Amino acid sequence: MKVLVLNSGSSSLKFQLIETENGKVLAKGLCDRIGIDGSSLTYSTDKKEKFEGYIENHKAALDKVFALLTDKEKGVIGSISEIDIAGHRVVHGGEKYSSPVLVTDGVLKDIEELSALAPLHNPANAMGIEACLAVMEGVPQVAVFDTAYHQTMPDYAYMYALPYELYEKYGIRRYGFHGTSHKFVAKQAMNMLEEKGKKPEDTKIVTCHLGNGCSMAAVKGGKVIDTTMGFTPVAGCVMGSRVGDVDPSCVTFLEEKMGLSPAEADKLMNKESGLLGVSGRSSDMRDIIDNKETDPRSMLAFRMFAYRVKKYIGAYAAAMNGLDAVVFTGGVGENSEPQRKQICSDLEYLGIELDLELNHKLSWELDPEKDVFYGNVDLSVKKNGSILRIPTNEELMIATEAVEVVSGAK
Repeated sequence: MKVLVLNSGSSSLKFQLIETENGKVLAKGLCDRIGIDGSSLTYSTDKKEKFEGYIENHKAALDKVFALLTDKEKGVIGSISEIDIAGHRVVHGGEKYSSPVLVTDGVLKDIEELSALAPLHNPANAMGIEACLAVMEGVPQVAVFDTAYHQTMPDYAYMYALPYELYEKYGIRRYGFHGTSHKFVAKQAMNMLEEKGKKPEDTKIVTCHLGNGCSMAAVKGGKVIDTTMGFTPVAGCVMGSRVGDVDPSCVTFLEEKMGLSPAEADKLMNKESGLLGVSGRSSDMRDIIDNKETDPRSMLAFRMFAYRVKKYIGAYAAAMNGLDAVVFTGGVGENSEPQRKQICSDLEYLGIELDLELNHKLSWELDPEKDVFYGNVDLSVKKNGSILRIPTNEELMIATEAVEVVSGAK
């Protein structure tokens, strides 16, 4: 089946057209600065092209995408009717959605109402769905929620020790994010461990999605029992510009001392903290690594990032009563040799021993097209599956789940 995977932002639209039988990406691209001066559309099949020109709204963006997909020279399909399904990434499904669903008027209304929990994302996700419904009449639309995979957490893991009435009234609890990525790599890890004789239902895996945004999950027998991100994506690990775990009284203290409004405090925690805030230099791990030997604050940011990840690995091993594998994914997890080395150091008591030579071969310095190790790799010395590097593929996961929903498998 041909599935169009869409990830809609407030002023952007990412897309991939995937042939699910073989996982082949037929075309992909990005509509950027929608409704803003300087709009552009990047489109890739066997080569990358960029088109400049004002894009009024998400429907106009989709019109341009479909025009390219069906173009006689640049296109990969003859008509829109060849697209079987549209799969939409939706950030927040609340407690109501623990799996992907066909989009109906009721589902779309729920997504819009859940905007209170994800004000920067759900409204944009809804706009993308509405644009598709207007252009792709009769084509099934499937919503795949970032929060869904984490809905297997037990109540004692997702609840905060706030007055219970706040959970009942406002839905204050841990939700978790990056669920599509965690689900994809956890499934890959279970397959790799099964080849070594471990039954999927017995696996205990910590998945580490490490990039500009970072989250980790404890996955026991294929189900999440805990995750680092919380009510919002600001909790947990140190991130590019997000603070991660912090004493909540810091927020009220700074609001009082600096005269910050709630919006300004939120900006401080989300946009001005993390690697950027500590280093004062960059939110990009590559810049931190390049400068850590000569800049003490870059070294501090580097060590804080690794320490937080390591601490959660130990915590989740305790929560699951054991550990079969730690999975590294995301831009930093897949490509940063120094961070994997720092995180895995002194974890031998958990059965984690990094193959330093192999780890060195998997870094940003390598050209992925020439890298024979590109793909799923066991980085442990004993090759027992305790350290796995698995490139994430959220788009393929969305496409696969969309097909399952439409075919009635879910």
